Amino acid sequence: MRRHDIYFAGGCFWGVEKYFSLIPGVVSTRVGYANGSGTAPTYEEVCENTRGFVECVHVIFDPEQVTLRHLLNMFFAIIDPTSINKQGNDEGLQYRSGIYYTTNIDCFIIHETLNELQKQYEAAIAVEALPLQSFYLAEEYHQKYLDKNPNGYCHIPQFHFEQAKNSCALKKKQKEE
Repeated sequence: MRRHDIYFAGGCFWGVEKYFSLIPGVVSTRVGYANGSGTAPTYEEVCENTRGFVECVHVIFDPEQVTLRHLLNMFFAIIDPTSINKQGNDEGLQYRSGIYYTTNIDCFIIHETLNELQKQYEAAIAVEALPLQSFYLAEEYHQKYLDKNPNGYCHIPQFHFEQAKNSCALKKKQKEE
C-alpha cells in the first residue's frame, strides 16, 4: 500500500477529522496545529491567535484507492470556500480554511482544482494553498474527538458524514454506468 500526506483546515478540526476518517482510501487522520510561528503550541495559545496557527487535519491516504482531487472536492463540500477565518459558528484566525501540501505535484493539483472551483463563485476563494511549514499534534483529548464524544459540537451537517462513507463507492458506480 502506498501512502500520501495532505493537510486540511476547515473550521473546527473535530468535524473535519471525523469526515475525512470516513472516506474510503483514507488510511489515518490526526488533528493538530499548522503553519504558525514558534514551536509546540497549546490549544489555548492557538485560540489566542497570537502565533498564527490553524486547526488542521493531517490526512494520510492511499492514492491507489482515492485521489487527491477527490479529497479536495470532498473538502469543498463541507466548507464555504469564500469565508474568511470562519466556518459555521467557528470564527477566528485558527479557523481559516487551507490546504497544506508537501510536494510540488500536490501544489499543482490543488491550484488547478481551486481555479476550477473559483468558476462556481462570484466572490473570491479564500482557501489558503501553501506548503506545510510546520505541524504539531493537538492534545490527546482532541484526537478522534467526535468518536469519543458522539454528541460533541460539529459545524458540519450530519448528512455529510454519510456522504463521506459512500463517496468512493458512488464515484466507482458512476464510472461503471
